[in-house]
Amino acid sequence: MSSSSPRSMRTARVGLCLALLAGIAPLNAANDPLTERLIALRGEVEQLNSDLGLLREEQRSVLAGLNAQRAELAASVDRQGLLVREAQSKLAEAEGRAVEAGASGDSLTPLLLDAIAALSAQVSTGLPFKVEERLTELEGFRTQLQNGTLSASRGVNRLWAFFEDEFRLTRENSMHPQTIALGNERVLADVAKLGSMALYFRTQDGRLGQAQRAANGWSFVEATDKDTKLRIAAVFDALGKQIRSGYFELPLVAGGAQ
Repeated sequence: MSSSSPRSMRTARVGLCLALLAGIAPLNAANDPLTERLIALRGEVEQLNSDLGLLREEQRSVLAGLNAQRAELAASVDRQGLLVREAQSKLAEAEGRAVEAGASGDSLTPLLLDAIAALSAQVSTGLPFKVEERLTELEGFRTQLQNGTLSASRGVNRLWAFFEDEFRLTRENSMHPQTIALGNERVLADVAKLGSMALYFRTQDGRLGQAQRAANGWSFVEATDKDTKLRIAAVFDALGKQIRSGYFELPLVAGGAQ
C-alpha cells in the first residue's frame, strides 16, 4: 500500500474542516431563537424584580400612613371618652353635694340645666351626626325641667342616660339615613358613622363624600377623585353587610374630630 502524498492529505484536511463547518452552521442557526428567548426572559425577570421592589416600597408607605391614621383615630377616641367621663364625674359630684347638703329640687334644677347646656354645646360642635334630633331631645328635656313636668331627681337619671348615649356614639360604627346640607340643597342620604371620628355620606343619586370641619364649622363635601370614592364605597359596603369592625383605608377627614 502506497503512502498518501502531502497534497492529498491537505486536501483531506480541508474537506474535513468544510464538513465540520457545514455541521456547526445549522446548529448555531438552531440555537439563535433559544438564545434570543433566554435574553428576553432575563429582561422580563429583571423588570419584574424592579416592579416588585417598587410595589414593596409603595406598600411600606401605605402601611406607614395607615398606622399613623390608626394611632390618630385611637387617640381621638380616647379624648372623646375622657371628655364624657369627666362630664359624668362632674355630674355625679354635683348630685352628691346636693344630696349631702339636703338640696331641694329647686336648687338641683339649675345644676341640671347647666349640664344640659354644656352637653348641647358639645353636640353642636361635634361630628354632625343627627345633630338636630339630638338637640331637640335635649331641648325637650330642658323644657320639662323648667315647667316642672319632670322632677329634678328623675332629671338626674335622665341626664345620665344622655351622657351614656353620647359615650356610646363615640364607640359605635353604624349606618343611618340622615338629611344633610350638600352645597345649596338639602338631600336625604345614608351616613356611615365611625365612632366620633369620621362621617361619610352616600346620596340616593350616587354621590359620595364626607363631613369636613373648617373654621366656621362642619360641612358635607362631595368627593371628586376615584380613589376616595372607592374607599368610601367600601365603608358603606362593609356596614351594609353588618361588618362593624375591620381594617380599612379611609380618606382623612380635614380638621379631624376633637
